[in-house]
Amino acid sequence: MSTRSITAGSPRRHSTLPIPRRIEVLRGPQGTLYGKNTTAGAINITTRKPSFTPEARIELTTGNYQFIQAKASVSGPLIPDKLAIRLSASVTERDGTIHNVVTGKDLNAQDNKSVRGQLYWKPTDNLDLALSGDYGQQNPNCCVQYYARTGATQRPLNRQYAALAAAQGYVVPSTNAFDRVTDVDTPLRAKQELGGVSLLGNLDLGASTITSVSAWRFWNWDPSNDRDFIGLPITTVSANPSQQTQYSQELRIASNGKHTLDYVLGAFYFYQTIDTQGLQVQGPAASAFLLNPTSAGGRNPATLNGLTARNTIGFKNTSAALFGKLTWNVSDRFQIAPGLRLNYDMKKGDYVSVVTNGTGTALTADQRGVLAPQSYQPDFDNWNLSGDITAAYTVTSDIHAYATYARSYKSGGINLSGLPLDGSNNPILSAATVKPEKVNHFELGLKTQFLDRRLTLNLAGFWTEISDYQATVTNGQLGVLRGYLANAGKVRTRGLEFDSAFRPTDRFSFYANGAYTDAKYVKFVDAPCPPELSGGTTATAGQTPSAPATAGGISPQNCDISGQRLPGVSKWAFSYGAEYDLPATLGGLDGQVYLGYDGSYRSTFSSNPSRSAYTDINGYALSNFRLGFKAKDSWNVFAWLRNAFDENYYDVLALQSGSTGLIVGQPGDPRTYGLTVSRSF
Repeated sequence: MSTRSITAGSPRRHSTLPIPRRIEVLRGPQGTLYGKNTTAGAINITTRKPSFTPEARIELTTGNYQFIQAKASVSGPLIPDKLAIRLSASVTERDGTIHNVVTGKDLNAQDNKSVRGQLYWKPTDNLDLALSGDYGQQNPNCCVQYYARTGATQRPLNRQYAALAAAQGYVVPSTNAFDRVTDVDTPLRAKQELGGVSLLGNLDLGASTITSVSAWRFWNWDPSNDRDFIGLPITTVSANPSQQTQYSQELRIASNGKHTLDYVLGAFYFYQTIDTQGLQVQGPAASAFLLNPTSAGGRNPATLNGLTARNTIGFKNTSAALFGKLTWNVSDRFQIAPGLRLNYDMKKGDYVSVVTNGTGTALTADQRGVLAPQSYQPDFDNWNLSGDITAAYTVTSDIHAYATYARSYKSGGINLSGLPLDGSNNPILSAATVKPEKVNHFELGLKTQFLDRRLTLNLAGFWTEISDYQATVTNGQLGVLRGYLANAGKVRTRGLEFDSAFRPTDRFSFYANGAYTDAKYVKFVDAPCPPELSGGTTATAGQTPSAPATAGGISPQNCDISGQRLPGVSKWAFSYGAEYDLPATLGGLDGQVYLGYDGSYRSTFSSNPSRSAYTDINGYALSNFRLGFKAKDSWNVFAWLRNAFDENYYDVLALQSGSTGLIVGQPGDPRTYGLTVSRSF
């Protein structure tokens, strides 16, 4: 297992409150140490426990775009050495960075509030209990994607974006997304409430410790999006409010100290319910954008105007597991650590979509091709056995080597966003379930320290193969136009990673981390085609399209994209930074003046399941600076500058529904700056 830790004293943590005691990045498949299985890694955050010594911290930040943030934390004993409490709260507000010229509102704003409380009880020397509760609310005017560019497709010219927009007399406010203006005409909403309660208990039996983790959490999600991304009334309502509740129980026993054989054994149970009430309404411009002019409804606005789908969706998820890991200390220098996990997953769902056209008459073929009524009840259950083995060798006290193999699974699932339809407009039930992913992961690594431990250098090489990779299919393996989850044949990722930190003097430190990742589809023969091939059958290198049956006048194709890169993965990625400080006295306080820099770079990556020249996001580098004064265990005041050089970059690029050739994007934040003042007591 490869682990990178970021401690609270790191220069990257100046503005975070409450400060985690430790953050660990666990790479590769996990699941033989903790409850929930993972196939690609996990982030383990250990927060500060309530303190028996009174302490407090407050932090205030202000910046451009009317950015305001306040954080506070207080901790202390309720009963000396027995019961302690910690309370934390945070409020963040910021105006949006994208201006809507129609409504006059700024979009992609921030509006977050949260509170957290924790009681720590130590009734005896060998027993401690931590009861935690948290509640958060987010209600930002967010999140907008809008016109980025257009790309030619193989559809007739009168069915591509330029002609469709011209026929409606429509012009976007700007064809440069970094002017940061839009005219989307559907209210945006990303409201959510989330929170929960957990109880963590540890009972020290001397030779071992029993740990219990009980938790309940909820998440209420109330979104609204403009799914046509422009100011025309194509899709006038797109909302899927959901309510999620989950319960989990983990019980494990772990040996204390170091012996010839050390162990962790555990059991885990998880139960989740989700209820969703979906609503989609088409507007008067939908016919022009979504229907073939030669179809029965043609481009008559009345054909799709008012077409409404109301979706009622229920989901139940049960997961249970037994897991364990042994560590055989062959010698003081050599350890072998095998682990096993027996997992069971059961998922049940219910999907009902009622579609009406507002006239009380039966739906036409054109209407059913865009929004089709359907009802189905998918279910999935599966047992699987996964495991890993790590061999670790201490070459010297400062050089550690390891090798890991892991065989892991990602649970299969069910599709609850509507199924593709066959030629008779009946749901294709074979698409209701998705097979589990099967993962084989190999990793070799070194963890080293040099120069009296002033230099840390960690290296890792990895190779991961995933069969039945779960991918989003838009233009369908089953020959119809509907987005759903399906299995690609096989993918492979491989690469090298390094982490380094160097403190040549007590005043200067820097770090550099990097990764080279080669991630591709080994086999995906019936994937959605990129927009370049929409509406046609012309093949390009590495892409072999076919044109199956049409739906709503739209002809989807399948493409063989074997050998293409996976979406969202840059071949090269780096993060780096430095901090320099000098002793100083300010206002009678002794401390340091410091100058810090944090930067990152990622190379070009694909933002579409099937790679397209239109949705590749160019590589970019971001730079952040800070300048401040800090006194030990007291004041910290610093000015900060993020995206200092005002780099224009996209977080995501996507396609407009209907494959018109319109590419929409969500730009990353522009340059921001501000001042943070914090005080510890």
